[in-house]
Amino acid sequence: MITEKKFANGENIWININSDQVATDSDLYKQYEIDTEIISYALDKNERARIEYDSELETFILIYNVPRKGKSNNHYEAIPMTFLIKDKRMLTITNSENIYIIQYMEKYLEKNTDVSIFKFLFSSLFIITDKFFPVIEAMDRERNHINTMLKEKTTKTNLLALSDVETGVAYFMSATKQNAVLLDQIKTNVIFQNLNDIEKEQLEDTQIEARQLVEMAQLTSQVLQQLSGTYNNILNNNLNDTMKILTILSILLTIPTIVTGFFGMNMPLPLEHNILGWVIAIGISLIGWFGLSFILRLILK
Repeated sequence: MITEKKFANGENIWININSDQVATDSDLYKQYEIDTEIISYALDKNERARIEYDSELETFILIYNVPRKGKSNNHYEAIPMTFLIKDKRMLTITNSENIYIIQYMEKYLEKNTDVSIFKFLFSSLFIITDKFFPVIEAMDRERNHINTMLKEKTTKTNLLALSDVETGVAYFMSATKQNAVLLDQIKTNVIFQNLNDIEKEQLEDTQIEARQLVEMAQLTSQVLQQLSGTYNNILNNNLNDTMKILTILSILLTIPTIVTGFFGMNMPLPLEHNILGWVIAIGISLIGWFGLSFILRLILK
């Protein structure tokens, strides 16, 4: 429910609250000076990545996108995670879908016990950013597998699977861009002036990683768009071929219809009393059919 870890010789403390196990009206939030507005940010799964500094409370609030572990509705998504820093205390609010990040943060803290609050924050953001890469690589592998299946047979199931991959990439494109913009905004925030060289260097490293992630997500998106456009063109071409065949057949079938309709009229007609009249009528239909076929073939070459 709540975990606390001290570091830097006990000067700093990191507190994590699992919001799934703590009610929104719990006194625990008040104990750590978390107001209802921040709680609403933390619990809103559609909250955008952003930063906010409350000068009165001297509290720095950061909401960062985290890749969801596993798929949701057959595609990958990103969800927000909230960080609060005040004085020598960093507080994180997690849920069942992003709490897996905590174990990586704990491992980092075990190896770097003397880090500052903001060094730990930026290192945590670096860890989160790094967790996007395996998911994008998984989407690339899935795209290649679907592409192979589509080459064998363009089915509705395979096209829907490709659409799911596109949806996941779209979510990640938005999430990674928001994260990159957020890191840029930190440099314009008042807290940046109070960072030391080590903390600024870690922020710069995280920015570089975030930009690389955006580029990778953009490349994946572009490849998917091109692939989707290619199969869309193939389907349109197949439809055009089918319509052309049906049109040709409908034109050719008009010849026997015209001939049989003519000889079926209730009035005196040539070959009316000829025993082989029906054979001659069929012959006229065949000659007309082959003649029209030859003309259409020349036109459609």
